[in-house]
Amino acid sequence: MPQPAKQLHLGAFMRPVGIHTAWWRYPGAYPDANFNLQHLTRFIRKLEAGKFDAFFMADHLAVLNMPMSALRRSGTATSFEPLTLLSALAMVTERIGLIATASTTFDAPYHIARRFASLDHISNGRAGWNVVTTSNPDAALNFGLAEHVEHDERYRRAEEFHQVVTGLWDSWADDAWLRDQESGLFFDPAKLHVLNHKGPSLSVRGPLNIARPVQGWPVIVQAGASEAGRSFAAATAEAIFASSRTIEDGRAYYADVKARVRAAGRNPDHVKILPGVLVIVGETRQEAEAKRALLDSLVHPDSSIPNLSIRLGVDASGFDLDAPLPEIPQSNQSQSGRDALVRLARRDNLTVRQLAQIVGGYGGLQMVGTAEDIADAMAEWLHTGAADGFNVMFHTVPEGLDDFVDRVVPVLQRRGLFRREYEGVTLRDHLGLPRPENRFFPAPAAAEAAD
Repeated sequence: MPQPAKQLHLGAFMRPVGIHTAWWRYPGAYPDANFNLQHLTRFIRKLEAGKFDAFFMADHLAVLNMPMSALRRSGTATSFEPLTLLSALAMVTERIGLIATASTTFDAPYHIARRFASLDHISNGRAGWNVVTTSNPDAALNFGLAEHVEHDERYRRAEEFHQVVTGLWDSWADDAWLRDQESGLFFDPAKLHVLNHKGPSLSVRGPLNIARPVQGWPVIVQAGASEAGRSFAAATAEAIFASSRTIEDGRAYYADVKARVRAAGRNPDHVKILPGVLVIVGETRQEAEAKRALLDSLVHPDSSIPNLSIRLGVDASGFDLDAPLPEIPQSNQSQSGRDALVRLARRDNLTVRQLAQIVGGYGGLQMVGTAEDIADAMAEWLHTGAADGFNVMFHTVPEGLDDFVDRVVPVLQRRGLFRREYEGVTLRDHLGLPRPENRFFPAPAAAEAAD
C-alpha cells in the first residue's frame, strides 16, 4: 500500500518513566524503574524494536520542590543524570534517538556543548538537546542563588546560550582532522575557529575540544509555551514538546508556532511539534477506562489535595474527602480551569477524593481506549494540523510501554501512519531534519552561492 505523505513521529517520554503520580504503585509496576539500569535498558530496546524516533529524558535540579507529605510519595526523588544514562544506553542500542534535558539557567555553555557533542559521537549521531530555562525556584537554591532568575531574563540568556553552544559545535570543519602519521600533522589549523564570544550574559573563548558532532548539531528540542518560549522555539527549535490538552488547543498552537517559524525565515517542515500524551491501552474501551480508574485510585490525598487546592484557588485540605465538592468561591486563579473542575465534579457526582485523584494523577492530554481508538485519535491530530507526532507517556512500566509497542504501533504501521523500519541512522534522519551548515566553514556550494 502506498505510504501517505505524512507519518507520525513518536518519542517516548521516559523521565519519569511514568508521568502519572501513581505509576509506581500500579499492580505489576517496577517501582524502582527510574533508577534501575537493567529496567531502562529493557525499555529502550523495546522502544527501538517499535521503531520510536527517540527516547526522551526530562530532568529536574531540585528534590525539595513540594511539601514533604507529597514528596515522600513521589517516585521521582531519585533518578540518573540524563547524559550519563543516555551514554550508557547508546551502547545497547543502534538507531533510536537519545534526547536529554539540560538547563541554560544553571549550567555553562562549554559544558553543554561538550557533553552533547560527546553523546552525539558516542551514539553515531543520535543525540538531541532539550533546551530548558528551568522555571523551578527551588533549583536556584542549589546553585548559589537566593532568588530565581526572572522569566524573560532566563529566555534572553537562553538565546545567547544557544548561539554560543551551536558556535562551539562549529569550532571545527568536518575535514579538519588530518591524522597524518608521516608528516606528524594531526589537524589543519586553518580548519579551526576560535569563537571569542563576549555577550550580555556570557563570555566564552572556545574552541570546543571535540570534533564537530556527527549531526552537525544535535537536534534542538524546546518546550516553551509562553510568549517568550514560543518566540525562542520559533527561532531555534527543531522539535517542540507541546502541552496542548485538546485537539482545538493543539491546532491553535500548531498554527501559531508554524507561522512564527515561517516569519523567522525558517522552513516550518523543519520544526516538528510533538504534544505529550498519556496513553492507556485496553482490549476494550471499558478495560482501558478501568485501568485509568485504578491508576487514579492509587493517588494518595497527600499528593492530590495540594494540587487540587492550587487548581481551585482555595485551600482544600479541610474538605471532607468523601463528600461532594462544596461551593467554591471565585479567586485570582484561572477561572476557566476552576470552572472546568467544578463542572466535572457536578456532572459526574464526584467526591472531593475522586476529583483530587483525577487532578493529582495527570492533568494533561490523555488517549484512553483500544489500539484502534488511539490510532484514530493520533491520525486526527496528525491530519488536521494539530501535531506532527507525539511524545508518548505510559501509565506505568512495563505494562504501559509494552501495551503501546505491541498493540498500538502495529495498528499505526498497518494504516501507513508510522514506519515499519528505520530508513536512516541519525535522529535527524528519523525526524526528516537537515544537517546544519557550519557557520564558519560552509560547504563549497554554499560558499559559492554566498559569493
